[in-house]
Amino acid sequence: MKSSSMAFRVFLLAVLLLASPFLSGVRCQADSEADLDDVVADVIKGHEEAETVDEDIPDFRSWASAPGVDTVCIFPKNFAKLILAGEESEVLVGLKNEGESKLTVIALRASLHLPFDHNLLVQNLTVQQFYNGSVPVSAQATFPYLFSVSKYLQPGTFDLVGTIMYEINQKPYQSTFYNGTVEVVEAGGLLSIESVFLICLGLGLLALSGLWVYGQIQNFSKKTKRAPKVEVGTGTRDASMDEWLEGTAYAQSSKATKKKK
Repeated sequence: MKSSSMAFRVFLLAVLLLASPFLSGVRCQADSEADLDDVVADVIKGHEEAETVDEDIPDFRSWASAPGVDTVCIFPKNFAKLILAGEESEVLVGLKNEGESKLTVIALRASLHLPFDHNLLVQNLTVQQFYNGSVPVSAQATFPYLFSVSKYLQPGTFDLVGTIMYEINQKPYQSTFYNGTVEVVEAGGLLSIESVFLICLGLGLLALSGLWVYGQIQNFSKKTKRAPKVEVGTGTRDASMDEWLEGTAYAQSSKATKKKK
């Protein structure tokens, strides 16, 4: 089962990569400004019409994932997962139905959280509702999801949680298509104030290191120049040495030599 699931993910990723320039796959009419409460209310209303009024309708946060449904997603032309604050970003969501019944996609939604605690919600993103988004048994489909984060959001690393909501036999389900880290950057450029500060700090440290190495080389050169030199040559003979040699054969031969000169 694991190998087949992995093979599906690899195959579906390849399909998504081929589909990304043209947004091929299943094209559904979508309302990107739909509110999640309205979407859930429509689903609950449909259940109330199909079931008895006394039966409890589960909250969407408790919707489980249906067996036989697998999802995968890619960020087309954005493998670094850089999200420009205030600008629209896109995710292609691939869904494969290996269950026993046809499923109908209700909506796509996502939210931003702090990476160290998912209970700390940063922003609820667009709820994109779909119509006629049915996926037959043993079929796969691609759904584009467009979202944007607030332009006032401080650049940094956040966790993005994306969910696809669907129905099977009038019972609601949801599956997480992405739960990972993204980098939010300023729309004016890929370099934030913190990045510029870190780059300047790194350049300053490199400059200080270069000055320190240059100073060490200069000190070593000065020590080499100050080393004492050993002079080899003749020197004056000490007077005490002449007195000590007085009367010896060496002194007489020296006197004879001087007289000849």
